[in-house]
Amino acid sequence: MKRSGQQRAEAERRGRRGETLAAWYLRLKGWSILARRIKTPRGEVDLIARRGRTVAFIEVKWRATAEQRDFAIDSRRLARVVAAAEGLAHRYAQGGEDVRIDAILLAPGRWPRHIANASLN
Repeated sequence: MKRSGQQRAEAERRGRRGETLAAWYLRLKGWSILARRIKTPRGEVDLIARRGRTVAFIEVKWRATAEQRDFAIDSRRLARVVAAAEGLAHRYAQGGEDVRIDAILLAPGRWPRHIANASLN
């Protein structure tokens, strides 16, 4: 089923709101946000964040319910983030720093679900 222009715009708005909420959540947990919405020919990264000697490339997903949230991330989406991160890591991570792929899943009325090392799960 194709989305109308209005549906795409609404999905885009929800996605940006989710990324903003995820960024605030990460800041409260001691992370610094290095970049948002970085697009590469191989994929897109919603957020890039650092805490200590760890740099995380983060996929953010917003869903209408907690049940939908729990199924919002899959290996295909993570593969695109991994591909983009491989091309971007040299810009954001210094030698010796840990690099990982995380996911933050959001739904109304629920705390964010932060999955560290999501590409390994």
